[in-house]
Amino acid sequence: MKDLPNPPQAPLRSPDKVMRLARMGSMFPTRLSFLRTLMRALAAENVQVTRPVWQIDAQGFGHAVYTLRFGGHDYALVAVSTDLPADQRTDRVIATAWDTAYVLYDGVPDADEIARICATAPKQEAARFTEHDLVLSRANKSVRLFAHVIERLRAGQQPDEALVRQTGYLMRTTAVYGNGKFGIADRARIEARPGFGGPFMAEMLTVWLIRHFTHDLVEFVGGAPLDRRIKRHLGIGNSTGLGMAPFLVNHPVLLNNWMLARETALAQVRAIQLVPKGQAARLEALALRAERHLSEWNVPDAAHQDRIDRLSRDWRAARAEGRFAQGALVKMGAIEALLAWSEAASLDVQELVVALLLEPFGDVVDGLAECMSDPFGAMVLPLPDTDAVKAQIEEAAAWALAPDYDAKPECHQFWYVSAAKQEPRLGNRFEEPGADLESPLDIGRRIKALYQDLPETAQPMADFLADHPDHALAASRVAAAAQYAYGEIRDNLIAQTCLPIDMLRCKLSFFGASKFDPKSDRWTRITLCQGAPLADELQDNTDDWWLPVYAA
Repeated sequence: MKDLPNPPQAPLRSPDKVMRLARMGSMFPTRLSFLRTLMRALAAENVQVTRPVWQIDAQGFGHAVYTLRFGGHDYALVAVSTDLPADQRTDRVIATAWDTAYVLYDGVPDADEIARICATAPKQEAARFTEHDLVLSRANKSVRLFAHVIERLRAGQQPDEALVRQTGYLMRTTAVYGNGKFGIADRARIEARPGFGGPFMAEMLTVWLIRHFTHDLVEFVGGAPLDRRIKRHLGIGNSTGLGMAPFLVNHPVLLNNWMLARETALAQVRAIQLVPKGQAARLEALALRAERHLSEWNVPDAAHQDRIDRLSRDWRAARAEGRFAQGALVKMGAIEALLAWSEAASLDVQELVVALLLEPFGDVVDGLAECMSDPFGAMVLPLPDTDAVKAQIEEAAAWALAPDYDAKPECHQFWYVSAAKQEPRLGNRFEEPGADLESPLDIGRRIKALYQDLPETAQPMADFLADHPDHALAASRVAAAAQYAYGEIRDNLIAQTCLPIDMLRCKLSFFGASKFDPKSDRWTRITLCQGAPLADELQDNTDDWWLPVYAA
């Protein structure tokens, strides 16, 4: 943080408690989520979005360009809408065609650049791009709702509100690529620019602008405007699978910084002994909103819906008991008491309480968003000798020593990269080929193997690694744990019980995702930007859309 006083804080929650898959898979978006941070930055500059190009035909096919000036730089979203046959529409990464494709452009593209993007963006991975292309994305229609909205607008009516609540978006993205992929600009081109220093800011800006395009598209084809309440509730869907899961393992410094910022925010809020009446009233109102949000969160998967229902029942009961009432929250030590109560409840309740408690305290919390990027990479001094490594493992990686990695349940799965799509996959070690090409995401197993090979007499680590080069990765992760306590997922990532969906939910919650809709333990649909301010609302309640509900 820059030029900010250090507020008092309670002790941080232990990484042994926080960095477990089950808890990470129970996380909710907070005011530190990247979309929230972006909206605050856009509002601070009173950013104006314009639409200089609209070459869309009556069926909704063609292209459009949106421009804005942000942080002293011009940017544009080029949106391309095509006629996609129904038999080619799929959210899977193996798709080769989509309803729409997008490029976030560095600057304002001229006619030649627009023509280039219109020709290449629909090809996605099959095309190549330039350093002026900052983000590449694509999206498919939520066919039922998209067609319904247009039909209703053409009939002079607004969409059915129940269907709007049920779906929540007109299109869902299946990828939002940044940072040099397929020839687009490296992050280094923009990371020092105002507004883009935080993680995934360019990608979040792209998603927000895509949402704006989907609203414009249905209004144009439908021939009538959408009710503003409905537009605000229509976010952008997303389908996310295994490709995202290894990110958290491969970027331990980023993971540490995200989690540390969130845990520090909680610790600073916990240090508030007496909640002012205004914030107490806000907590009570937000607890009611959370209850309504949970009632609107319905998914086809029976097991996950049962989990949502249990959380909803527990939350309603807590509200009925007055745990979130203003009168209870203005008492000395009320925040600590609320957290202590939640510890006896489910992980879902615990993490929802954490997210709730951060909301009314933006003056304490928001500056921590500046600490969530990783501009330098890991800056770690290697441990000097094998005794130091052994002590560090026993102190910070005891979790890695517990499993018996020779037992089938503890090494049941293996991570690998698909040769066809260059995307991460997860295989069954005992039923599928490919384990010889295993990706090194088995951090726990590697740390235990290192520990077991350490000599009884201290030896310089340089000498040890010269004789045991296969332990280099584990040694580097152990050394990093001393500096980045929240950088390691403290679970066995190749165990039969490992659920990649937990990693997905953790990362997506930092994006600002809500209404997780798991389709298996390996991929999920989510909603982004639901409730977020529209392009002409950046000055109106910019930051009041945590766990949005459909406005009655």
